[in-house]
Amino acid sequence: MANTLRISGLASGMDIDQIVKDLMKVERMPLDKLKQKKQLLEWQRDDYRAMNTLLQGLDDYLFSNITLQSSMFKKTVSSSNESVVTATAGSSAANVAAAIQVNQVATSAVWLSDATKRVDKASFSVDADVTLTINVTNRDGTTKQAAIAVKKGTTLDGVIAQLNSNLDLGVSAFYDEQTGRVSIMKKETGAQASLVLADQATVDFFAQLGFTNTAAGQELTGKTAGKDADITINGLRTTRSSNTFTINGVTYTVKGTGTATVSVATDVDAMFNAIKGFVDKYNEVIAKINAELKEERYRDYRPLTDEQKEEMTEKQIELWEEKARSGMLRGDSILSSALSQMRMNVYTKVEGANIPSGFSQLAQIGITTSSNYLDGGKLIIDETKLREKIKENPDAVYQLFNQDGATDAEKGIARRLRDTIKATIGKIEQKAGKTIWTNQQFAIGRDLIEINDQIDRFEDRLKQIEDRYYRQFTAMEEAIQRANQQSMYLMNAFGGGMQG
Repeated sequence: MANTLRISGLASGMDIDQIVKDLMKVERMPLDKLKQKKQLLEWQRDDYRAMNTLLQGLDDYLFSNITLQSSMFKKTVSSSNESVVTATAGSSAANVAAAIQVNQVATSAVWLSDATKRVDKASFSVDADVTLTINVTNRDGTTKQAAIAVKKGTTLDGVIAQLNSNLDLGVSAFYDEQTGRVSIMKKETGAQASLVLADQATVDFFAQLGFTNTAAGQELTGKTAGKDADITINGLRTTRSSNTFTINGVTYTVKGTGTATVSVATDVDAMFNAIKGFVDKYNEVIAKINAELKEERYRDYRPLTDEQKEEMTEKQIELWEEKARSGMLRGDSILSSALSQMRMNVYTKVEGANIPSGFSQLAQIGITTSSNYLDGGKLIIDETKLREKIKENPDAVYQLFNQDGATDAEKGIARRLRDTIKATIGKIEQKAGKTIWTNQQFAIGRDLIEINDQIDRFEDRLKQIEDRYYRQFTAMEEAIQRANQQSMYLMNAFGGGMQG
């Protein structure tokens, strides 16, 4: 009972607390075993989750660097005259050479206020609230209406700032104090750009800025029309409203008039580095899994109890627990199966119409398995051969890793591995869960729930046993005390009789 009166060994002279403590050590032994079992399960759970993190890292690499075409199929682009044109290419661009002649660079439309109507910045101030309404035609021929609310008292700088910030208008405006004129330039290039003042209030407002419009519906005066880029590509003359345009996955940027040759080629280094990175990551993963499967299990090193830790230094605890938690996944069937399947994924020939002869196995592109069995299936790269194969047929190399198919044999190596990783992670999660799961959702967690219940029940039992020991020793003390009292009474009684 929690409120048992405990009497120390005053009557017996015994150290009751120490005796009970020693007795309870024996009683606690099954509890210590339960706590050690709990610790082992927690260590095993954590090691499983570490393996899942490792596998997820390989899956992430495969997705980001091998499966995504934009990562594997990067292009190198060169221009023989970058003052005329530069270019970039997307992953889908063909390896081509384009002869380009730039006859005209695209320019933006510009509107200048009248030179005879100088605007005085110091005295300029909007005399009443007004909403400017301007019909804007962009370089692609589309039209939208820009509405700009200008408050009474706005300065010239404020007006310029409002013109520049309106996205529908899409202009870059400035005021030149030297000439007293306002310049408005369309940010987009192209011949179709126009600004039409939609109402009389807008006409009157722009008159204060030095423009000479007289009626609504007119193009803003002082215009220098924009021009479209005029280019000839491989003999075909064409125009574009922008100096940057894309044809067949290649984005050209016109810089000036003249001629240049733009060449697009596969970036061999990019594909090589992506594949080399995969090999390094794969080797790291299988090495760590192999290490877990073979790690020594030191069964004589049980998890330490709290009392044992109190008698040891931190370094001693660290060294002990290093051995105690070693081999938590030794010979684990989930990891062993995953490792075997991953090796099959990598070694097995990839079949299908998109896989040409000489590109159906890793060994054919220069990636082989180490001949040293202690390496556990480590991959070795012949860098020269791999580069040659990428140059020869980069699409075939990509398909070797990424071809999709109805059967495992028709799937590329990366797809097979990702399937295996996904299945393995799922099995490990059923066994060891993940951090956001409750214990009820996975096998080890359910075992931990049961052990925690056993620990709670056993601790209640130990409390009852400890109280029983104290009750027994208390009864003994009380009996000894009564006996001592009786002895003293008798001694006093007999002593008194002799004296009489």
